[in-house]
Amino acid sequence: MKITRIFAHRVELPLVEGDYKWSGGKSVSVFDSTIVGVETDSGLVGYGEVCPLGPFYLPAYAEGVRAGLRELGPHLIGYDPRELLKLNHRMDAALKGHAYVKSGIDIACWDLLGKATGLPVCVLMGGRFGEKVRLYRAISQESPEQMAAKVANYREQGYTRFQLKVGGDPDLDIERIHAVRGMLLPSDRLVADANTGWTQHEAMRVVRAVRSVDVYIEQPCLTYEECLAVRRNTDHPFVLDENIDSLDMLLRAKSDLAMDVVNLKISKLGGLTRTKQARDLCVSMGIAMTLEDSWGGDITTAAISHLAHSTPEEYRFTSTDFNSYVTVSTAEGAPQRVNGFMQASDLPGLGITPKMNVLGKVLVDVS
Repeated sequence: MKITRIFAHRVELPLVEGDYKWSGGKSVSVFDSTIVGVETDSGLVGYGEVCPLGPFYLPAYAEGVRAGLRELGPHLIGYDPRELLKLNHRMDAALKGHAYVKSGIDIACWDLLGKATGLPVCVLMGGRFGEKVRLYRAISQESPEQMAAKVANYREQGYTRFQLKVGGDPDLDIERIHAVRGMLLPSDRLVADANTGWTQHEAMRVVRAVRSVDVYIEQPCLTYEECLAVRRNTDHPFVLDENIDSLDMLLRAKSDLAMDVVNLKISKLGGLTRTKQARDLCVSMGIAMTLEDSWGGDITTAAISHLAHSTPEEYRFTSTDFNSYVTVSTAEGAPQRVNGFMQASDLPGLGITPKMNVLGKVLVDVS
């Protein structure tokens, strides 16, 4: 089996809630997603998706995905998509960095491997652990009262994990954390995710003010060193996200005891192959994980579900179902939320079939 064509569509994904706000006044109302197709001489086609959280979250942006595919695509024609490590080695040689550009291709090749073998991706990635995957709900940054009301609404839908978007004014963030935690059950999990939005002294004020609150603190500051300083001055469970963008950083953070949970995003690491490497390393080191991506729709949600389902449950802190946040469905067969959980498909590959009438015209075409 050889790659004969790499192509991509652009799809706009409006948000169900209208917009999504997080630290620093950042917000998005319509996500720009790239659906990547990898076609082979066998007639099989695999699909992936890349959807950066705007151009101001990580070093990634939507037009950069498509420009990168035009640059990278010609170097992969003729390669066997089932040889995933070899393909990733080739991508890294042909394009230095830009992990997010490679992610959609890699996901599509896992989809192809599953279709070629007749197996779901989660089986190929290690096996299916458990019956279902627990989900969290991200709560956009608003007033404490509005955020608490949204959490109450999502609890009724079956969610028991919540990621509260903080990283704004420290005094208001303290109110947000208290307001939301106050209406949760003891068994519910609350994460205060600052998305790098606090300076070190602000983060220290917040963790001291919520010392008695059952809450996880996620990525409080911009740099790893600042986060580590906060970590060493709080007994709250600690999550790192934006700083963990490579195996080197993951090993460094483990050595420094810098986190209790790590957030692994597929496109941040460069696809399912690289994320599986990080996932397996975390399992061997005993580190729990949030398994997800920056954003996306049905195809991203399918990829997340297979990554999560192939992870031992005791290391699976939570995941998310991005397709429930948006108003546009791009594929049949994608996982759907049921009472705060989702399941990976039993069908070969990712188990999805793109809705070609939704995807629209091809914007990138390399053959």
